[in-house]
Amino acid sequence: RLMIYNHYDVQPPDPLDEWTSPPFEPTVRDGKLFARGAADNKGDLVARLWALRAYQEAVGPLPVEVLFVIEGEEEVGSRHLASFAAEHAGLLRTVDGCLWEFGYKNSQGQPVVHLGVKGILSVELRVRTAETDAHSGLGGLLPNAAWRLVEALSTLRSADGRVLIDGLADRVRPASASELALLETLPWEGEELRHTYGLRRDFLGGLAGTAALHRLLFEPTVTINGLLAGYTGPGSKTVIPSQAMAKLDLRLVPDLTPQLVLDMLRAHLARRGFDDVEVLDLQDGLVPARTSPDALIARAVSQAWQEAIGVAPLVYPTAAGSGPMYELCQAYGIEVASTGTGWYGSRAHAPDESIRIADLVDNMKFVGRLLQRFAADGQSA
Repeated sequence: RLMIYNHYDVQPPDPLDEWTSPPFEPTVRDGKLFARGAADNKGDLVARLWALRAYQEAVGPLPVEVLFVIEGEEEVGSRHLASFAAEHAGLLRTVDGCLWEFGYKNSQGQPVVHLGVKGILSVELRVRTAETDAHSGLGGLLPNAAWRLVEALSTLRSADGRVLIDGLADRVRPASASELALLETLPWEGEELRHTYGLRRDFLGGLAGTAALHRLLFEPTVTINGLLAGYTGPGSKTVIPSQAMAKLDLRLVPDLTPQLVLDMLRAHLARRGFDDVEVLDLQDGLVPARTSPDALIARAVSQAWQEAIGVAPLVYPTAAGSGPMYELCQAYGIEVASTGTGWYGSRAHAPDESIRIADLVDNMKFVGRLLQRFAADGQSA
């Protein structure tokens, strides 16, 4: 039994003025389909549905049982998926592997496969230093909520990107020998990243090559998603802000769980005298997940790509992003591999998100081959 997981919800389209065409009016240009959700994740969902229909029309009955799980809350943390999975635990324990939701081709035309995801904890930090804003002439005396928040934030991460939360590094499970060996086979696509996002500075810590991949895949991160404090309108307003707020996400690796990291974050701030900084847990976090390269689904996905388009995929031990892979799959013993219709310039979550039509077709061919390969390998196992 093969499970296929996808989602149909999307990120907000902002900033709207950076879209070449309206984000919710799918538009084809230069062999690409532009729309919010084209790559993340509607293109993959549609390709898989079409592939199963085409297989039955052109070949015959499916060679494996296929179970779809499709949700509409992935972009907000899949807050109901864990309880849904628990209600269907008996069925999930009969699943032999899962094809996960996302993937892309790199600049060399190679499909990319991921065998895991990072976990995530999303938090909001709040500071209040007074009942009301004050005249900035008192800035040498009165506490400033914006400064207070910035000072607290500066203790969480070094300038080169390393997470500094007390004790966090000690709880990280080191990468295995097989994972490190897999890392050595992967290319560093730094120039593609630089071009896609128009970077104006070097990567953090000047990292490149295997060291950059290790940071990306095997190390936790803390990211400021947004800051709000004081006056930000036109012109000048000389005030001392009385309130400040920041939204953060922390990407987690084995053996870090959202609750463990939340507790460690609060303790870290309190230990430094920032017990006035309120830490709010914004949503249910996600636990990191990993699948062995030797798992049935991992082997079948790699072989199916080779058979479908004649190109061997690049296999990554995990992804830098997050998803409910543990909550839906690994908590019930299901191994997972993720691959899909995106391309290295898809710009998921950004303006002008797109997929290439040719990749959509290739992905349908891949799914057809995967059905046959998974059935054959499952019988031989």
